[in-house]
Amino acid sequence: MNILTSRGLIVGFIATLALAGCEDGQMPEFLQSKTEVTRASTSNASTSKTIERDVEAPEVFQVADKGLWDGRPSLGGVWVAHPDATDPERVIIRNTTNAKFVVGVLYRPERQQPGPAFQVSSDAAQSLEMLAGQPADLNVTALRSEEVKVGGDDAPAEADDADIAAEQIASAPAVEATALDPIATASAAIDKAEAPSAKAGSTTSISDIAATMGDAPQVTKASASSLAKPFIQIGIFSVQQNADNTSESMRQAGMVPTIKPGKMNGKDFWRVIVGPSGSSSERAQLLKKIKDLGFTDAYFVTN
Repeated sequence: MNILTSRGLIVGFIATLALAGCEDGQMPEFLQSKTEVTRASTSNASTSKTIERDVEAPEVFQVADKGLWDGRPSLGGVWVAHPDATDPERVIIRNTTNAKFVVGVLYRPERQQPGPAFQVSSDAAQSLEMLAGQPADLNVTALRSEEVKVGGDDAPAEADDADIAAEQIASAPAVEATALDPIATASAAIDKAEAPSAKAGSTTSISDIAATMGDAPQVTKASASSLAKPFIQIGIFSVQQNADNTSESMRQAGMVPTIKPGKMNGKDFWRVIVGPSGSSSERAQLLKKIKDLGFTDAYFVTN
């Protein structure tokens, strides 16, 4: 049997497999596109999907007191500082005078200034509609993340479907979309088998071609960090453009930032983080670099 006849028989066999798979709704797995396989697994996994949401934790921190913005611009996005704070905390800041609120970070001030107990950043003051130099009544409460199931009977009634969909898309593994062309793939496999470098007299079976077509690139998983808090949070922002600007500053300094969107009581916010770091020394060097850029309130976070 000559080469041309062999090529015709093999291509015909592959085409028959493809058509047979299409008729009963199931393509052979080695002929399926990677996108199709991934979508099926994502759909099955969505039934047990869990997401994180913020809930108020007054037992961790809750203080009602006067707050003041001194009128100067400040880095780090939305934050307040209070002498009773210990570790940095994600908090919800309410202006009880006008019912405005925003999600931000609570810090312990490096030095307590005379006047109201809360020192307020310029971004926080803008979101809370505070005027420079005029104290406002603030209520600051810590936030904690809790995991909730979505996509099943246990999904919370107040869950935002758009947020859930965005969370699922963001957590889905990245895949490479490939066109499904079994005939072209079979021909390429035959050409490879008939290349001049092949040993004289060697034969290539249809099972060998199928195995060649089924080869998939190996995916290298990123090694997990051994640190409990491998990321560094640059700040929380109530305006996406401010988060984008901060992210660009990190990128120009040679770092790889990530913007993580969130929502609390219907209000959007954006966190900018850098990492993960593989070791404590690497994380310490990264933190020093960030603080040298002026983001002195950056701190370690889990994610």
